[in-house]
Amino acid sequence: MISQFIFDREEERRRIDQFLVKRRPFLLFGPSGVGKTLLLGSVVFEFRSVLYCEDSSTANVVFRSLAQSLLRRESPRAKKTFRDASAIATKSAVSLKGIVMDALREGEYSIMLDHLKRPSYSLASAVREIMSWGSTPVSAIARSSHMEDAGFLQPLYGDRSQKCEIRNFDDTTADHFAREMIKRRGLSGSNIAEFLNKVLEFSGGNPGAIITMVDMARYPKYRSDEHIKISPLYIDYRMQGGAAR
Repeated sequence: MISQFIFDREEERRRIDQFLVKRRPFLLFGPSGVGKTLLLGSVVFEFRSVLYCEDSSTANVVFRSLAQSLLRRESPRAKKTFRDASAIATKSAVSLKGIVMDALREGEYSIMLDHLKRPSYSLASAVREIMSWGSTPVSAIARSSHMEDAGFLQPLYGDRSQKCEIRNFDDTTADHFAREMIKRRGLSGSNIAEFLNKVLEFSGGNPGAIITMVDMARYPKYRSDEHIKISPLYIDYRMQGGAAR
């Protein structure tokens, strides 16, 4: 999500905060552009014990990210093993995993896996091992709670109380958000009211889609004097893979 402010997400933010305070693993899910990473970032970095993995594509990538986070947090095990971040790259996957697992057992950490990409069986096995051996809660972020997005991690969050859904805005909230974004971007036009209505229709209440179209409307190619060329803008938006969610 492009915006740098949180809009009307206090309930979801409080719930994420409670998961982290209680050190409970959870699955945060919602469509692309809904603002999962932005919302998570507004909470998770208040907790020094949370190790955030921006890329969770493979187990090896996750362990390298965890090693870097542990070193930044001055984990005794990580500091003893790595003189600096560059030393992490010299370790084999097996060696790195052992070091990370030992470090996790020495402290009360939580892990956050963002941007899951159909996680494999091997990644799920590594997560189970972390949760059982190190007693470290592992939470994940995905587009949905279904198998195609959460993959083999899905059974780890089988309880409904472990799932936190971030939804697109309802019509009223989407309208307020779009107006706020138009104001913040300083967007104007002779047909601004029509543009607003079309953005709400095309976006389906997805905040990322709203922001993208508002930003596109500032480009010269989508303007004729003070008129916003709505149809060409939306066609390009769709061609860029920005279908409303």
